Amino acid sequence: MKLKIIIGGVVVVVGIALAAVNFMNSTVEYGTFMRAKETGKRMQVKGEWVKEKGFSFDMQNVRCTFYMKDDNGDVERVMLDGAKPNNFDIAPSIVAKGMYMEDHFHATEILTKCPSKYQDTPVKQSITM
Repeated sequence: MKLKIIIGGVVVVVGIALAAVNFMNSTVEYGTFMRAKETGKRMQVKGEWVKEKGFSFDMQNVRCTFYMKDDNGDVERVMLDGAKPNNFDIAPSIVAKGMYMEDHFHATEILTKCPSKYQDTPVKQSITM
C-alpha cells in the first residue's frame, strides 16, 4: 500500500516539474532585432515586411527568406522554416517568433495580422421618433 502511494507521489511531482519547465520554455517575450541579438534568446519581433527587398522561397530546404523592419526601424533578413504564411502579402504587420543566428533572424513561426478583420468600421445610427 505504501509503495503505491510513494510511486503515485513521485509521478505527480515529476509531472508538475515537467509542466513547469515546459511552461517556462514556451513563454517568449516581445522584443526588437537589437534585443534578440544582444540576448541570444528566443523572441517575438513585431514589424512589417520590406517588400522592396523581395521575398524568396527555397523549395529544396522549405525555407522562406525576406526582410523585415521592426518597430525601431531596424531592417534584418528573416529566414522562416516552412512555407509562406497566409495573408503575408496583404498583412499590415507581422510577428516573427525565433532567435537571432549569425547574420539573420531565424524564425520558426510567423503571425500575420489580417488588415480587414481588425479595422474599425463606422456604424450608422438612425434615430427614429
